[in-house]
Amino acid sequence: MHKLMMVVSSALFLFILWVIYLTNTGQQSLFFDGVRLIPYGDKVGHFFLFGLLALAVNLASKLKVFSIGKLKIFWGSAIVFVFLTIEELSQYFIPTRTLDLYDFIADIAGVSLFSGLSVILAKNKVTHS
Repeated sequence: MHKLMMVVSSALFLFILWVIYLTNTGQQSLFFDGVRLIPYGDKVGHFFLFGLLALAVNLASKLKVFSIGKLKIFWGSAIVFVFLTIEELSQYFIPTRTLDLYDFIADIAGVSLFSGLSVILAKNKVTHS
């Protein structure tokens, strides 16, 4: 399962990079057209893309955690959080982008929910082969 999650997390990361590239360069795609058809589709996309990426990276890193006081944080979730924060804040400097607090909130909500799922999986001792 570990190798599968490495592939899944890499594929998700590359997909997100592709979406960022298209958006940063002002290009369109059928993917964007489909997202626009869904109410709040952009926010739903942020929620699931970054949430699923956090879950996949957590599983790929074998649910490794670090502690800040009594709080245990998954390394995968922390890495995704740093990446999404840099990506969202960088939009301020890119003419084709708009810095949107609600996108950032959707990102954090997705990472938080899927980190919660990671906690459940860790408690159930998901094995990696």
